Amino acid sequence: MERTECVVVGAGVIGLACARRMAMAGNEVVIVEAADAIGTGISARSNEVVHAGIYYRPGSPQAVLCVSGRDAVFDYCARRGIACERIGKLVVATDEAALAWLADVRANARSNGAGELEWLNEDAARALEPAIRCRAALHSPATGIVDSHGLMLALLGDAEADGAALALASTLRAASVTPNGFTLSIDSGGDTTRMGCRFLINAAGIGAAPIARSIDGLRSESIPEIHLAKGTFFALGGPSPFRRLIVPEPSVQRAGGIFTLDLAGRGRFGPDEEWIADVDHGFDAGRASGFYAAVRRYFPDLEDGALRPDYAGIRPRRNGPGEAMADWLLGGPREHGVAGLVNLCGVESPGLTAALPIAEAVAAMLLDGADADAAVASAAAKA
Repeated sequence: MERTECVVVGAGVIGLACARRMAMAGNEVVIVEAADAIGTGISARSNEVVHAGIYYRPGSPQAVLCVSGRDAVFDYCARRGIACERIGKLVVATDEAALAWLADVRANARSNGAGELEWLNEDAARALEPAIRCRAALHSPATGIVDSHGLMLALLGDAEADGAALALASTLRAASVTPNGFTLSIDSGGDTTRMGCRFLINAAGIGAAPIARSIDGLRSESIPEIHLAKGTFFALGGPSPFRRLIVPEPSVQRAGGIFTLDLAGRGRFGPDEEWIADVDHGFDAGRASGFYAAVRRYFPDLEDGALRPDYAGIRPRRNGPGEAMADWLLGGPREHGVAGLVNLCGVESPGLTAALPIAEAVAAMLLDGADADAAVASAAAKA
């Protein structure tokens, strides 16, 4: 039976960041990815936003690691020549009723250390973005966008430079806890390989909870129930009416009203929110009607026929429909009692932004014996 020091399950942006960090620490690392390319899951179906850390519950892993990750990813991209730009964002209240929400967002951002957000009245907001219609807005200059695929290629290159190996089209079927770590059964091209390892990092995104359930010796109560929120994106035909990202109040967000730009200046709207039982990336063009209604709350000049089908993504969440957003689960040995194992469950946005400090937190749990809270604090201090 082959043996390596560390196996990372999942070659999305977080798995690659973890593999890079563990390889940099001198560990022999194998990245096991079920698809035939890196970053084909959540990482390939995001809006590529580098978040400022505005909305998340203060003190939560999302809040702490997003704020530190934002600066870390901008710095890393600058050093590696990866396209990344701080284009800024307007958080808008489309009516009088949303003004209280906007004030709460500003206070929450201040608590998170996301930077002071300038309050703009309607005239000031239109001075920045003439096409917008709103009652008020907050300006976040720290928000940006990134070439997510370029970022993943750089992380993989760093990991491989330190000896990591990537195994594509390889699916982890089962794992057993042993006195020396883990024994894994990996299916590759119809052949099953048994591999031993000391450290196992479960960064499988949507599949993280099922992977955790396949580990013989892990207590079932340590594995959270995961709900799937599907999000559809529509591209905007023609020139973009905005130079910044636009985020309206939650009810408009969930209907597809968020506006983002890619690095080529192309605009898109989404994601909306559709709760599903099974993984399904199929595109439903019929959802466009809800998008038109949502977007016209702040962009009334959106023309009929301007929205074009783009893509759909799925976000794994620990909360279900109508429930408050739940924290990510960064479960290490101190949380579930299995030495050498970290499960990353329910990690969605802002996972792209926070990937580098998430990897630091994982290393702290595995190499330093830290519990999750201490690992998060340590990772934020290092970023």
